[in-house]
Amino acid sequence: MKRRLYFLLPDVMHTRSIVDELEAVGIERRYIHVIAAQGVDLEGLPVASRNQRNDLGAKLETILWNGNLVLFAIALLVLAVLALLQVSWYWLLIPVAIMLVTFVTGVEFTRYIPNVHLSEFTDAIHHREILLMVDVPVGQVARIEALVHRHHPEVITGGVGWHVDALHV
Repeated sequence: MKRRLYFLLPDVMHTRSIVDELEAVGIERRYIHVIAAQGVDLEGLPVASRNQRNDLGAKLETILWNGNLVLFAIALLVLAVLALLQVSWYWLLIPVAIMLVTFVTGVEFTRYIPNVHLSEFTDAIHHREILLMVDVPVGQVARIEALVHRHHPEVITGGVGWHVDALHV
C-alpha cells in the first residue's frame, strides 16, 4: 500500500517545476496526478484520471465502513436472538467473535489508515489553485514532503491519504 500526498499549488508554473523535480528523484509520472479547475491549462502535466477526480477512494471507504457497521449490527441482533432462545453458550461465541472482529477492524481503520478526501480541496480548486497528488511508498513520505517544501515554500500540504495500487484510484 502506498500513501497519497496532497499539495496545493498557486499556479501551473510551480506545478510543472515540482513535477519535474519529483521525476528527477525517481517518482514515476504514473504516480503523479494533477487536478485543477476547468479552464486551467494543464498541458504537459499528468492530469488525474476520472476515477481520481471522482474520489473513488472515498466512496470505497464509505462502502467498507458502512458494511462493517451493518455486519456488527447483524451480529448483535443474532446474539440477542440466540440469547433469547437460550441456546448453548458456545453458539453465542460466533456473533460475539464477529462483533469483536468488526470492532477491531473499525478501530484499526480509523487509527492507522489516514485519508484525505478531495471534497476538502473543492474551494481551493475553484479559486484556481492546483491540487497535486503524489503516490509514494510509506517510507518515502517524509523525504518527498521535505523535498517539496525545501524548494517550494509556497506549497500548502493538504495531508496524506492511503492509496492501493491494485485499485488504480
